[in-house]
Amino acid sequence: MLVEREHFLVELRTLAERALDGKGAVALVSGEAGIGKSALLREFRNRADGQFCIVWGGCEALFTPRPLGPLHDMSPGFGREVRRLLAAHADPASIFNALLQEATDKGKAKVFVFEDVHWADHATLDFLKFLGRRIPMMNSLVIMSFRDDEVDSKHPLHQVIGDLPQSHVHRLPLAPLSREGIAQIDTGHFFEPEKLLEITGGNPFFVTEILADYQADGRDVPASVLDSVNARLNRLSASERDFLETVSVIPAALEPGVIKALFEADGDMLAMACVGRKLLVEETKGKLRFRHELARLATMSRLSSMRLQAIHARVLEALSGDGKDAPLDLLVHHAAGALEGKRVLELAPKAARIAAALGAHCEAAAHFETALRFVDDAEPELAAELYEGWAYEAGIALQIDDAVLEARRHAVTLWRALNRPEKVGDNLRWLSRLHWYRGEAPKANHFANEAVRVLETTAPSAERAMAYSFRSQLHMLNDRMDEAIEWGEKALRLAESIGHAEARIHALNNIGTAKAYQEDESGLDLLRESLALALEGGFHEHAARVYTNLSCYAVDFRRFELADEILNEGIAFDTQHDLDAWTHYLVGVLAQLRLEQGRVRDAETIASGVLKLDRPTLLMKLPAASVLARIKMRKNAPQAKEEMTNVLSQAIAIDEVQYVIPARFSLIEFAWLQDSPEKAHEQIEALAALDPATFNPWHEGELQIWARRTGCVLTGRADTVPAPFAAELAGNGSRAAQLWLDLGAPFAAALSYIAAAEDDPATNLAEAIRLLAVMEAPGATDKARRLAKTFGVEKRMPRERRGPYQAARSHPLGLTKREQEVLRLLCRGESNKNIAEQLFRSPRTVEHHVSAVLSKLKVQSRMEAMMRVQSEPWIAEHCD
Repeated sequence: MLVEREHFLVELRTLAERALDGKGAVALVSGEAGIGKSALLREFRNRADGQFCIVWGGCEALFTPRPLGPLHDMSPGFGREVRRLLAAHADPASIFNALLQEATDKGKAKVFVFEDVHWADHATLDFLKFLGRRIPMMNSLVIMSFRDDEVDSKHPLHQVIGDLPQSHVHRLPLAPLSREGIAQIDTGHFFEPEKLLEITGGNPFFVTEILADYQADGRDVPASVLDSVNARLNRLSASERDFLETVSVIPAALEPGVIKALFEADGDMLAMACVGRKLLVEETKGKLRFRHELARLATMSRLSSMRLQAIHARVLEALSGDGKDAPLDLLVHHAAGALEGKRVLELAPKAARIAAALGAHCEAAAHFETALRFVDDAEPELAAELYEGWAYEAGIALQIDDAVLEARRHAVTLWRALNRPEKVGDNLRWLSRLHWYRGEAPKANHFANEAVRVLETTAPSAERAMAYSFRSQLHMLNDRMDEAIEWGEKALRLAESIGHAEARIHALNNIGTAKAYQEDESGLDLLRESLALALEGGFHEHAARVYTNLSCYAVDFRRFELADEILNEGIAFDTQHDLDAWTHYLVGVLAQLRLEQGRVRDAETIASGVLKLDRPTLLMKLPAASVLARIKMRKNAPQAKEEMTNVLSQAIAIDEVQYVIPARFSLIEFAWLQDSPEKAHEQIEALAALDPATFNPWHEGELQIWARRTGCVLTGRADTVPAPFAAELAGNGSRAAQLWLDLGAPFAAALSYIAAAEDDPATNLAEAIRLLAVMEAPGATDKARRLAKTFGVEKRMPRERRGPYQAARSHPLGLTKREQEVLRLLCRGESNKNIAEQLFRSPRTVEHHVSAVLSKLKVQSRMEAMMRVQSEPWIAEHCD
């Protein structure tokens, strides 16, 4: 009997019917264990009447969940291609895209039911994120059930839910039963409803367990589910009790073949007896399950540790018999429970490799960790592989803590003992990468050098090529471009000689970036070659890295047209492939571009969007944080200097000059605008102490300009700097300002006019104030007016506006007002016909507007447009 859940059933059916019209949604069914989530979903399925295509999968409480376990459960309901890919453990992108194609086919609405996703593996969570982000454009309903008391802010499911389009997410929190609800269930009136409510807290499973127990022998109300289950088990025959206790160690559905292997001829009779007593329930194809996970756990808790171990061994043997095809994850679970080290060492690494191939890196790490519990039983070579396997997967899925570094060191020690220098060198290379990710540059450099030294004693290999290329990358990130090119070319030659595509792509990226920063145009060609190869080979993260490096170059070298093109392409690509960290970093670079272009409000909106994200990493948020701090400094906002000082501290922690140098320039600018040259000199001296080779031409020019403006003497600097800096250094500030304007950098132009105040105070300061008026930069405006007063020309300055200046509101991506309206409706999943009706425009006109929106967002489809808005909420927020 389903009580007090009717309105949830109506809501689920309504959402499924809307999916028929192409308006997909995600339904989150949540509540504590025993609250009735599964009962609700089964009733929804029973009432569906074949109107919807429902596929059903559950996550299980294994020691390590099976990657994509729910999709394997659902596979009978999928088409041939999806079933083939799942069976072959194909890469996640292929599986996800095939499922997306199937889910967007017109016809019956597809309803995906994912039960108990609080236990979901990371590959399943990736799929839920992948599908959920695209749901508004699909004729599908995704239903997830989970225990909300087990999903806190640190649980990975919490982040997945946060990444979904919230306007298409519907929450169905199941509440405990009321007194009236309990009375409806207790049809025999065995108890006062108030007493049952007090004992059970309104939990439907506990209520029904108590009623079943009472009806059996009229006992008093048990104090807990455990007591109730124990009481029912104690009234069973010894064979039935042994049957339930044995199968309670299996968290998955009970297959008929396994029951037969465990209990031979008596298995069917015992199973049916337990179904008849409502202790087990029958699912499809003869599979059985405990009526609730709470009942299974309560039954298993009766077992002593020795008996539990023995039963795990029995189940492992039953699952491993001839012709059995049990999932590896289930075999590992029982092998570990049986403490059979040899079987764990045989099975767990295989399960880990499959999990890793499916993108379930957390589960892969867990399998390796299970194997490491028995590492003393492993041969040295296997032990080394387990340590390096766990370190790799844990470093991706968890965090790069001391345990990960220690595992790599264990691997190095074991490989050295086995006289395997190629393995030693590769693990040293990984130690270098891990220390670099942790912001520990000296150690990263040390291990990078050691890796190269060791690998150069071995035969040419992909590991050596990648060691060379990583050495190149470290030099490039610290603006040591000559060394970056030298090491990159060594990597490239080796990669090409052995035919290793990934090392070639990585090296081309490093060399191209280094040459571009040396103003060698051939570097751009190398970057484009790296990008083309990455796209062709499906190396998505390498493609994202090219987009990032090329975008940063274009912004740093004031090639704003190129920056606009690459940033929009890169953000669209990263969004399409769910590369969130790369996306948000690039969005921060886009904010930097808008600030350089004088589009202050756009820059502020974009950067704020990045910092509003849940749990952004330091590197992900640094470009955006820097933009906001600079804007606040230019506005003379409270705590602005403290915020920029904090940005500098973060840059120093990362220990890469590409972040340190701009942060110090911002503090110099602030000090100059505040007429505090001594504060500026502190930062200039800190910059001058750096190796001049680490300054690209534009950074070099900016350092020399600030030294000139603040009266700081520099020696031993480069003679050649970009044209705007050269003009101002030559004493022609107005010419410098015009060159800045030609580049599209009005704020830099205003500063050059201010710096040239002595040449023609009235003209230059007036030009600076006019430029600054639309950029909301009172710090620079106030300095210009102070100088005007000093030179006695304050009356010839443009009049100060009263009240806040309202800049013309234009969309950061150039969307017209009508296109913004179309984008809002498009993101709600509306068809062109519906958009036309709502905007009172013809379908052809709307079609043109949609085409323009897709073009300006640099995307190919409505779904990609919607996903980009999800990744960058500021796009839609600006549509007002």
